[in-house]
Amino acid sequence: MNSAAGTNGAGGAEATPLIEFRDVVFSYAGHTVVDGVSLQVDRGELVALLGPNGCGKTTIMRLINGLELADAGAYLFDGHVIDAAYLKDSAAAQRFHQRVGFVFQNADAQLFCATVGEEVAFGPAQMGLPADELERRVRDAMELFQFADLADASPYQLSGGQKKRVALAAVVSMNPDILVLDEPTNGLDEDSCDIVVNFLLAYVAAGKTVLMSTHHQDLVRRWCPRHLYRSISPCGRGAFAVVWNRKRCYGLVAA
Repeated sequence: MNSAAGTNGAGGAEATPLIEFRDVVFSYAGHTVVDGVSLQVDRGELVALLGPNGCGKTTIMRLINGLELADAGAYLFDGHVIDAAYLKDSAAAQRFHQRVGFVFQNADAQLFCATVGEEVAFGPAQMGLPADELERRVRDAMELFQFADLADASPYQLSGGQKKRVALAAVVSMNPDILVLDEPTNGLDEDSCDIVVNFLLAYVAAGKTVLMSTHHQDLVRRWCPRHLYRSISPCGRGAFAVVWNRKRCYGLVAA
């Protein structure tokens, strides 16, 4: 499998970013949506991707999840180049998709099983887990997102906030290394938003990684993750503006 060296960490030790884009370019129907973007996300980070509609946030997330492939440049996941050749290896592709959990902005695009319980069980069932481990994961995920009483309900009969929580639980039940979330709090009421926010903070505290897109800058300021602002205006290839966390500002490759 293709791989590349990571960046130097503390004390000169080499640390491989979990996610790395190197001058990634991607176009839809001849229209360039992602133009020379370089970024990296390290393990244990909570990173918010900000920017106006149409600036390429969702496309970047689809590239990270392997739903789209870069036209030029390179995307590395945990040091491995993710391209068509890599994803042709069914075993490698399965491991990759188990490690990267993607939740769509529209939960209806992700839910397809007859019951909530089957929805949450679908992903881990594909992993060949023993029956007791599968049952434990499903139970824990439903309790975590507070809808265990809906196990036998149809996903299509749920509210928007409940659907979003079911979609999250279905991905979390596979225990991915990173959650990639497209507008995870969009359309949620206050209670559902609190459940999701508290989970994300606990997930990162446990050493996992979260990359999410959002328009809610008040939530970003409250959580204080590192965040990347994606500009829709042409201010240089891969135009990301401010990148910061509570302690310091960062420079990000933008040209």
